Amino acid sequence: MPCLQQTASPLRPLSHLAHPREVIRQFTPNWFAATMGTGVLALALMQIGIDSLQGTAEALWWLTIALFILFSVLYAARWLMFFDEARQIFAHSTVSMFFGTIPMGLATILNGCLLFGVNRWGEGIVPWVEAMWWFDVGLALLCGVAIPYLMFTRQEHSIDQMTAVWLLPVVAAEVAAASGGQLAPHLVDAHSQFLVLITSYVLWAVSLPVAFSILTILMLRMALHKLPHANMAASSWLALGPIGTGALGMLLLGADAPAIFAANGFGDLGEIARGLGLVAGIVLWGAGLWWLLTAVLITLRYMRHGMPFNLGWWGFTFPLGVYTLATLKLGAWLGLAFFQHMGLVLVVALAGLWMMVASLTLRGAWRGELFVSPCIAGLHK
Repeated sequence: MPCLQQTASPLRPLSHLAHPREVIRQFTPNWFAATMGTGVLALALMQIGIDSLQGTAEALWWLTIALFILFSVLYAARWLMFFDEARQIFAHSTVSMFFGTIPMGLATILNGCLLFGVNRWGEGIVPWVEAMWWFDVGLALLCGVAIPYLMFTRQEHSIDQMTAVWLLPVVAAEVAAASGGQLAPHLVDAHSQFLVLITSYVLWAVSLPVAFSILTILMLRMALHKLPHANMAASSWLALGPIGTGALGMLLLGADAPAIFAANGFGDLGEIARGLGLVAGIVLWGAGLWWLLTAVLITLRYMRHGMPFNLGWWGFTFPLGVYTLATLKLGAWLGLAFFQHMGLVLVVALAGLWMMVASLTLRGAWRGELFVSPCIAGLHK
């Protein structure tokens, strides 16, 4: 870590930084994980159907937008002011993975536009959401291809140092696919609905098989080399992300597939897609349950030995959030009390984790402790 700490009182803002501009110099994409966790909590609160929580959910959505804008400005400023240092991220084996948090954070905002924005401003915002969704698709594909390419060509990796952060760039396409499932039924033109639906299925296929390949390697890594260092403790939850998103995406895409396929001359295929969506959702939910229970056990083990707080703790929120949304969606589809009750339990757990991580993040940001860029840690000391 850079030698930036001072002996100043922690009550003074940014007391751990040598200069306020270090906020920009040390800013990394890791911060966008906070928009993912906040945005998914807003979506989950809306899904449980408690009217008194809708105001809180919308407030969290607005907070997600504010954070995304703030982080985008800070990160853009870093590239403008500290270009040579900023580009070091492409060679860093861990921080570069967090580029995937940018399109995933944007996706939660777009989903919120369809949940909150349409009610507030009407269907007139849908074309804007559609345009931004295509932009998000481009970002997700860029992350999902470019970052693995850098892994293969420029970065240094080893099996004993591998963690679940490898999933972040490839899962972004899957998150965009789930967002496409939300967007498609809001579009007026049948051809546009069909195009978004098919694109979303392709995005799902681009992401999930690669994610499961990484999960296979991850299981081998943990069996051979045991758990990662405590500062990567929250990464054990990231495995739940692609599985929960995969289940949610198939359920969302399958829900409107019959009407969209029928409107485009593929009536029989729509019912098949709906059935496959439900079956895939159940199967992936079951796979996610294994990872959820495993992540809980791993976290309890870490807690016994101490877990230093860092921005990686936002990894507790989004994976649990998408798994929660998939659970609630299964409860709505199947009408089974088990999924409905478990969904409520998961929402409560998600809200509790968010409050804990958000408060620790706010304190760390106030002091300046969290503004650390590992990819320049060896520079300009």
